Amino acid sequence: MPYVMRDEKGVVVAVSAVRAAGFEERLDSGSPELTQFLNEQDAANSLDATDKDFVRVLEDVVELLIAKGVILFTDLPGSAQDKIMRRQRLRSEHAGKLDLIGED
Repeated sequence: MPYVMRDEKGVVVAVSAVRAAGFEERLDSGSPELTQFLNEQDAANSLDATDKDFVRVLEDVVELLIAKGVILFTDLPGSAQDKIMRRQRLRSEHAGKLDLIGED
């Protein structure tokens, strides 16, 4: 049975396998409260995982818009230009280092 931490409203906000500061109460593994908390964490993790993929899509869209002349690279704010340049540099540095397909 895991230990849980609750907020001021009594809602489960954290789970621990061991007893620690703030984790005094134990809940049954099949508890509806624990199930709800774990489902919410899974949904949040799934959203975070898709964020990385979506960033790549946005990167490709910006590159396409620049290539088609719809926008100029210099039209972007300086901070956006810096981030794009940094990612392009990192990608080019790692281009030959990532062997995702292998020799098969």
